[in-house]
Amino acid sequence: MSKPVVAIVGRPNVGKSTIFNRLVGERISIVEDVPGVTRDRIYSSAEWLKYEFNLIDTGGIEIGNGEDQILEQMREQAELAIEEADVIIFMVDVKTGVTSTDQEVTKILYRSNKPVVLAVNKVDNINKMDEIYEFYALGFGEPLPISGAHGTGLGDLLDEVVKHFPQDEEVEEDDDKIRVAFIGRPNVGKSSLVNALLGQERVIVSPVAGTTRDAIDTPITKDDQEYVLVDTAGMRKRGKVYEKTEKYSVLRALKAIERSDVALLVINGEEGIIEQDKKIAGYAHEAGRGVIIIVNKWDAVEKDDRTHQEFKKDIRDHFKFLDYAPILFVSASTRQRIHQILPKVKDVAEQHALRVQTHVLNDIILDAVTMNPPPSDKGKRLKVNYGTQVSVKPPTFVLFVNDPEIMHFSYLRYMENKIREAFPFEGTPIRIFTRKKSDNRH
Repeated sequence: MSKPVVAIVGRPNVGKSTIFNRLVGERISIVEDVPGVTRDRIYSSAEWLKYEFNLIDTGGIEIGNGEDQILEQMREQAELAIEEADVIIFMVDVKTGVTSTDQEVTKILYRSNKPVVLAVNKVDNINKMDEIYEFYALGFGEPLPISGAHGTGLGDLLDEVVKHFPQDEEVEEDDDKIRVAFIGRPNVGKSSLVNALLGQERVIVSPVAGTTRDAIDTPITKDDQEYVLVDTAGMRKRGKVYEKTEKYSVLRALKAIERSDVALLVINGEEGIIEQDKKIAGYAHEAGRGVIIIVNKWDAVEKDDRTHQEFKKDIRDHFKFLDYAPILFVSASTRQRIHQILPKVKDVAEQHALRVQTHVLNDIILDAVTMNPPPSDKGKRLKVNYGTQVSVKPPTFVLFVNDPEIMHFSYLRYMENKIREAFPFEGTPIRIFTRKKSDNRH
């Protein structure tokens, strides 16, 4: 089930990144009092009351020569985000009032037919309240006063946003089916891989990036296991806006990842690894999905006896956070090693859903602590009392300790390595949290 998507849209320097950071609870977007500092859309998860949603900060405006260029770049960014948003926060600035650029944004939002919540930022004191009324002229109903600097008004803003979330969610798919998302940059061969697995041309394949218009769900059964393959190229080519496919692919991948059990990160073997690959991979890891790295077009790579190992090392160096992910070198066009993909997906899905018995987990913890005692901090030594697994998909563990504040990241990493030595958890991230030991445990 995909989370609703909320896009923050507005002209430069109205405070979008500041509000974004407040809503997601951490400083993700660069905030500087200069228009155009945010160079790309930033995505993160946020929550309000019982709702979880994805939030997009639509900066990405590089100031050019003249107002026309600014408007064009703003329009591109806004339209890319609006295309996928369920709800749009249109942010304006009380200090400047309604500007011609605000009116340009308004025209775009009217055409989108999406719910729009109008937020008037920089209302830092009660004396500015009368100044918000001119924004009624934009035609989006009641303007909501907020202050990014002071964090005021955000509750009322979010209350209004969640009113527009889709209420009739689809029933979750059968748990016995393994949902597989094909993610990666445009034109790395995702659609070709789907077709190779299906043995027929079910997905449009073209060398032009952006051919696949939407995520396409295709069922397949192999060795009595049902899978649902989701091809997520998903760029809509509509004029110059969608020529910026590298940026647009991230949100498509994000939405597909949420609906999957296992994400196949497809890399173009001919081109090698670029920054966008790492960005998309990061979303799969952070979402806690199983991950397999697929190097496609391997048949077209000039090779010697070192090429395979050097490419694999390059992947491990670039994707250190995916050190648990298996790597397959395949070719959709020649079907080289295509038969290995679904069995590996099944293995990873099983590890993703693996539950460790509590007594076995605590034996591992005891051995780990004995071999490498926890560190001390400011004279106080960390004591790990016991642990338990609290969930799967991904496997998530809680360690009960005397003081969570002195648990160092490096020791958590050590504990993860020890757990992985006992249980491989191939292809899946694992989460480890610390909690203070309760005094009333029996």
